Amino acid sequence: MLLHSECLMKLPLVQHKTVLITGCSTGIGATTALILKERGWQVIPTARKEEDLESLTRVGFQPVKMDMADPDSVAAGCKAALDQTNGQLSALVNNAGFGQSGALEDLSREHIRYQFEVNVFGLQDLTNRLIPTFRQQGYGRIVHISSVVGRLSVPFLGTYSASKFAVEALADAQRVEMHGSGVGVILVEPGPIITEFRRNAARRAAETLKLNDSPNGQLYREELDRRAAQQKSPNWINKSPEDVADKIVHALESPRPKRRYAITIPAYAGEFLRRFVPVPIIDGLLARKANQKRAAGETHCA
Repeated sequence: MLLHSECLMKLPLVQHKTVLITGCSTGIGATTALILKERGWQVIPTARKEEDLESLTRVGFQPVKMDMADPDSVAAGCKAALDQTNGQLSALVNNAGFGQSGALEDLSREHIRYQFEVNVFGLQDLTNRLIPTFRQQGYGRIVHISSVVGRLSVPFLGTYSASKFAVEALADAQRVEMHGSGVGVILVEPGPIITEFRRNAARRAAETLKLNDSPNGQLYREELDRRAAQQKSPNWINKSPEDVADKIVHALESPRPKRRYAITIPAYAGEFLRRFVPVPIIDGLLARKANQKRAAGETHCA
């Protein structure tokens, strides 16, 4: 549990408390926006859909429309956000993203590309557009919402894992590149959080995976049914969006934020496995879990 305790940075405190948060329709983004607003931040949330933008407006925000897969939308949204703050911005929280599930053999080039457009290319495009503002100010905080699977790749989430591995690598590189500028690049690795993320991933899987043509078809059906029926509550494994928001607040407001924040026990466990357990053992554990799911699907089908 102490893996991240020494990973501290010394950064100048933000001065104007203005933050752009992507992906605020529900879950971590929406919760973080509300909590930071209560703490006196000027929060500019983003969303793709008009109904989500309207919902954010009704609770007192001036949201910005932004589709992370569309470079023109990212550019326009970035300009709109800076216009709201007279060209100043203290922080960026890159929360927008989605998870494409499915075995890699079942995913097309287009599916893999879209996963990276949203989770990686759009994230880095937006970040780079705001770097000049942060450099000119001499301070700024960039928080990327990553994942435990950005440290430990898991079967049937290979594309999503790859996108989060990329986010981790980009953040590690840019954090060093920004050394001495007053700008910090910080990663948050939540693990299992009670949001609509899993159900949204299941819906996308149902739309993109060819269930009848895949050797994994029955496994997918079982998993989709299970996720559709899930009604989870926060516990010692599954945490709430508020738990993630608390870490984001620390990353934005502390004079000595961590480079990485793990939230849940699985997130800490994934980091431990990646660092200290031999790869053959990890492969065996993950393969056993996958085989158990396959067996459960086959039994149910029979």
